[in-house]
Amino acid sequence: MSEKKKSFGTVFKEALFDNNPVLGQLLGMCSTLAVTTSVVNSIGMGVATTAVLFFSNIFISLLRNFIPKEVRIASYIVIISGFVTAVQFLMQAYVEDLYESLGLFIPLIVVNCIILGRAEAFASKNNVAASALDGLVMGIGYTVALIVLGTVREIIGNGSFLGYKLFGESFEPVTMVSQAPGAFIILGCLIALMNFMLSRKKSKEAKKQ
Repeated sequence: MSEKKKSFGTVFKEALFDNNPVLGQLLGMCSTLAVTTSVVNSIGMGVATTAVLFFSNIFISLLRNFIPKEVRIASYIVIISGFVTAVQFLMQAYVEDLYESLGLFIPLIVVNCIILGRAEAFASKNNVAASALDGLVMGIGYTVALIVLGTVREIIGNGSFLGYKLFGESFEPVTMVSQAPGAFIILGCLIALMNFMLSRKKSKEAKKQ
């Protein structure tokens, strides 16, 4: 029992910090830079991607012994696109404003490197329970990274959080932060901060040994 708890803790910790899809592996950069102009958009994209990751990992794990190796990538894309279409229709039906705000980046979840990467590296080689857990924690790691980036960009670039103004009329937002150059700069700073924290952690562990 303790081994399972340790495994879950290790996987979850890696997804959030050590091996974060965005800040560690630098995957899904296109959507990360494009949709994080606000926290709401970040949450919407993160939840949508997590749902696709979770269910596609389960489905691919179930079929891993039946999919021929020669067509595995094409098969994974077909499976992933099915779940993306389902998520797209649900968002269009129930959160239309968010759906319109995210626009083209919802169907582009199909080609998100995180999803295809986890399908190839993990779901195709592990059982359903492990694959479901992997999809969930990797999705959470991706969502957290998007929310952090979206929070910084919305506060600095618009002076608001979740659409609510934080400062008075005298505040002048840094509009560049809401644009592509600002996204690159903020993301680079977050990646540098993550690497600094991980290097300090490794140094402390090395000293203890």
